[in-house]
Amino acid sequence: MLPEGRLFRALCCIALAICSAAVARAQTRHLSSEHVFAVEGLGLGSVALDGPWQFHLGDNMAWAKPDLDDATGQNGWEQISAAESWGAQGHRSYQGYAWYRLHLHLVPASGASPDFALLIPQIDNVYQIYWNGALVAQSGKMPPYPSWRESQAAQVFDAGPLRDGVLAIRVWSRPLFSYDDGLAGGITGAPFVGSLAAIADHKAALEHAWLQQNLYFFAIQAFYAALFGLSLLMWFRDRSLRVLLWMAVFCGGELAGSFIPRHHLPITFGDAYLLIQPALAFRDIGVWFLLLWLLNLNQNPRLMRVTRILAWIYLIEAIADGLLAFFNMGAPRVAFGIQVADALFTPVFVVVGMYPLIILAFAVRKRLDPARWAVAVFAFIAEMVQVFHDTVEQGSRFTHWTLANAVSTPLFTIYGNSFSIETIANTALLLSIAYAVYRYSRETLNRQQTIEQELRSVQELQQVLVPESLPALPGYAVTSAYRPAQEVGGDFFQIIPLEDGSALVVLGDVSGKGLKAAMTVALIVGAIRTLAETVAEPAEILAGLNRRVHGRLQHGFVTCLALRLGKDGNCAIANAGHPSPFLNGGEVNLPGALPLGLDAYASYETISVHLDVEDRLTLYTDGLLEARNAEGEIFGFDRLRELVSSEPDAHRVTKAAITFGQEDDITVLVLTRLPVAEEEAALRQALPLAPSLA
Repeated sequence: MLPEGRLFRALCCIALAICSAAVARAQTRHLSSEHVFAVEGLGLGSVALDGPWQFHLGDNMAWAKPDLDDATGQNGWEQISAAESWGAQGHRSYQGYAWYRLHLHLVPASGASPDFALLIPQIDNVYQIYWNGALVAQSGKMPPYPSWRESQAAQVFDAGPLRDGVLAIRVWSRPLFSYDDGLAGGITGAPFVGSLAAIADHKAALEHAWLQQNLYFFAIQAFYAALFGLSLLMWFRDRSLRVLLWMAVFCGGELAGSFIPRHHLPITFGDAYLLIQPALAFRDIGVWFLLLWLLNLNQNPRLMRVTRILAWIYLIEAIADGLLAFFNMGAPRVAFGIQVADALFTPVFVVVGMYPLIILAFAVRKRLDPARWAVAVFAFIAEMVQVFHDTVEQGSRFTHWTLANAVSTPLFTIYGNSFSIETIANTALLLSIAYAVYRYSRETLNRQQTIEQELRSVQELQQVLVPESLPALPGYAVTSAYRPAQEVGGDFFQIIPLEDGSALVVLGDVSGKGLKAAMTVALIVGAIRTLAETVAEPAEILAGLNRRVHGRLQHGFVTCLALRLGKDGNCAIANAGHPSPFLNGGEVNLPGALPLGLDAYASYETISVHLDVEDRLTLYTDGLLEARNAEGEIFGFDRLRELVSSEPDAHRVTKAAITFGQEDDITVLVLTRLPVAEEEAALRQALPLAPSLA
C-alpha cells in the first residue's frame, strides 16, 4: 500500500488530468464543430470566408454574442453559403432583417503581421459587422430611418488582431418593388480575410476585373457623351435644328440613367432613384421625338400634340415614382404603401413605353431613305425587346417568371464584356440614330445654304427694286430710308420721272414679312414700271395694279399711295388703304379705299394737293406707327405728328422709330418743295438697305 501522502498526491494528479482532458475535449469540440472556420498560416495572402455560415431570419441583438448557441437546427438557425444571396437559397422575396454568423479560428503565419483586414463584398442593403459581440464596422443606416448607397463596391475594414471568435453580420434588406424578382438579399459574395496588404491587393484585383468587364459600357457611354455635347452645341448655334435638341435629350437621359447605377458613386438609393427615373423618361421621350423628326412625322399636328401630352404624363409619373424612394421604408405601413403605389405606376409605364410602336406604324407608308428605315427597324426591335423585358419582369417576385432573363442573359463575351440581346439591340439603335441624325443635319444644312443663297439673290433684287440712289426730281429735295424687319421686306417705293417734267411716286406695303413679301414686291414694282409707260393718272395706276395682283397674293393684300408730282407744286394723290401722308405737321385728308388685291373691281379716286415752297410731304408705311417699346406702347400718330412737325429728314424719322422698338418693315420718303434758285443744290439722298441706320 501507498503511504497516505503519496496516495493523496496521486489522486490529485488523476483529478487534474481528468479536468485537463475535459477542458481540452471541450475546446476541441468547440473548434472542430461543423461551423468553425479554421485558417492556418494566415498572413501570406487572403482567404475566402465561404463558410458555410450560420443564418437566421429576423433580428435579435443577442445574436451578436460569441457564446450564443447557433447550432444548425437549434432555435431557427440554419446553414447558408456566402457565395449567393439568401433569395437564391430558399428565402425568395424575403425583406427585412437577417443575421449571418461564422466561428473563426485564425492562426497567423510565422513572421506575419498580427493584424488582419476584412474585405466585404456588396451586401443588400444595410449591414453591421460584429466581432465577438462588438460593433466594428457598418455600411448605411439601419431602420427606423434606413439609408444606403445605390451602388456598393467591396468595402475594406481593419479588423485588428483577429484570433478565435465569432464574426456576425447583421443585414437589413429594403422592401421589394414590383420589378424585383425576389432573388436578392444579404451577402452576394464571400468575404475575405487577410493581411492589410493582401486585402488591398485583392480589392485592386476586383476593381481591375470590374473595369475590364465594363470596357464596352464605358466606350458606349463615351459615345453618348460625345453625341450629347456635340448635338447640344450645334443646336445652340442653330435653334431650328430641333432634331439635334432631341438627340441631346436622348443621349443625356441615357447617360444619367445608366451612369448612376453602374458606377460606385457616393449617392444614396433615394437620391439615385429620384434621378434615374426622370432620366430614363427623358431618354424615352427623346427617342419619341427623334422618330417623329427622322421619319418625317413632325408635320402631323395631331401626332405631335399626342406625343407632347404623353411626354408630360410620362415625365410627371417618372418623377412621382422616383419620389417614392424618399419615404421611410423602415416603417412597415409606409413600405407597403410604396409597394402599392409602385404596382399602380407600373402598368402605365409599360403601356406608355409602347408608344414608339405607334409612331412606327405611322411611318410604314412613308418613303424613307435607307438611313431612316434603319432607324425605324432598329427602333422597332429595341422597343419590342424593352417592352417584353419590362412586361414579364413586373410582378416576377410573385409569378417567379424568369423570361426577362432571356433578353439580359449574355449571348457571348469579349474580353470579359457581356453582350446580351438587349445590349445588341440598343447599340444598333444608337448607331442608326447617330447616322440618321448626321444625314438629317447635313440635308438641313444644305437646304439652309440654298435658302441663304436665294435670300442673297432676293436682297440683290430688292436693292434694285428699292433704289439706293434717287433720280433727279426738279423742284424738290428728296430723302428716303428703308429698314426691313428681316433680311428682306415687303415695303417698296418707286420714283419715275415722266416726259412732261413731272414724276410718278408710288409707295406701298405688302402684308406679311420676309421672303414671300419680298417676292410680291418684285411683282408689283414690275407692274408699276409697265403701267407708268402708258398711264400717268394715280387712280388709274392703282386700278391697274389691283387687277394684276388680285388672286395672286394667297389671301394677302397691298396698301399703296400713288402720286403725280409736278414741278410747280401741284400734286395728284390716290390711296389704296394706306396711311395718309403728312403735309408739314398735318395729315392729308384722303378718301378711303380698299387695299390692292382684295376686289378686282375696286375703284380709286384722285385728289389734288398743292405744295408751296418749303412744304414737306412725308410718306411712310405702317411699320413706323406700329413700332413698340419694351413696355408694349406703340409709336402711334401723336409721336409721329410731333416728329414730322420738327422738319426731320427720312433718316431721322426712321431712326427714331427703330430706337423706340421696330417690329415691322419701315419705309419713309420725305419730299420738300424748293425755291427755283435752290434746285441745283437739292439734296438727293437714299439710305442703304443695310440693317443698321447708325
